[in-house]
Amino acid sequence: MRTRAIFHTVLLLAIASGISTAHALTQEELVARLQAAGYTQVSDIKSTAEGMTAKAVKNGKEVRLVIDSSGQVKEQK
Repeated sequence: MRTRAIFHTVLLLAIASGISTAHALTQEELVARLQAAGYTQVSDIKSTAEGMTAKAVKNGKEVRLVIDSSGQVKEQK
């Protein structure tokens, strides 16, 4: 009985932690997601307080990106 309660607690914590955050993505998954959104030459990927940042090219222009914990991609100005 106690083992079952522990299992349920661990399972609930795993679900509550959220699996699909930007920080949970591997670098390869992040690059693939950005390429699917039309970005090329993805580089300089870093983890920051804002989420993940990266440099990329879109429509011939170099851009700096911020990928927040929900996976939203935003271009910085």
